[in-house]
Amino acid sequence: QVQLVESGGGLVQAGDSLRLSCAASGRTFSTYAMGWFRQAPGKEREFVAAISWSGGRTYYADSVKGRFTMSRDNAKNMVYLQMNSLKPEDTAVYYCAALTTRGASVKYSDYDYWGQGTQVTVSS
Repeated sequence: QVQLVESGGGLVQAGDSLRLSCAASGRTFSTYAMGWFRQAPGKEREFVAAISWSGGRTYYADSVKGRFTMSRDNAKNMVYLQMNSLKPEDTAVYYCAALTTRGASVKYSDYDYWGQGTQVTVSS
């Protein structure tokens, strides 16, 4: 069983930065790929970023590439999403997810465990 708890969301203005954090339980965290997804009102959940178990590979949605950076600290069981140059269209609930059965994926259906989400609101 893996428990994920996100934090760091909030209300910011366009152009600002935020760093989301995700704390994971479990002794085998360092073997999991991890992902960030988001869901805006009335829209489907969409892929944002993913990272391999070692942190050596990262993947990003085109909409956030160059602005967002995903990282992980396996010693602390933490993953992060640094979000810069935020835009109003980044407004959504952001979810951390763990994928325990294979390498990193952009498909939300591949992920086994999910956090409760943290709200990010970007005003124009």
